[in-house]
Amino acid sequence: MKKLDWNKIASGILKAELKRRDISYEELVAMLEKIGVHETHASIANKMARGAFQFAFFLQCAKAVGIKNLRLDELDEGNFFAKKLL
Repeated sequence: MKKLDWNKIASGILKAELKRRDISYEELVAMLEKIGVHETHASIANKMARGAFQFAFFLQCAKAVGIKNLRLDELDEGNFFAKKLL
């Protein structure tokens, strides 16, 4: 059994939530600005490409885009999402 890459999982979940809502990084910048969080398109793109960021950033994004619930059952090894991230 392979070890899970938790950074990749966190980045993947955030990317999936943005995609579900059809939110671009530029739109995310504006949404974060509305809640008092100052990011640039480049800083967001770098964090997402690097696949590592603070949990606080994840929470800020979740608040900005309206994420109310996360499906952590997606982390189960039998799940397609988790298999892609192994």
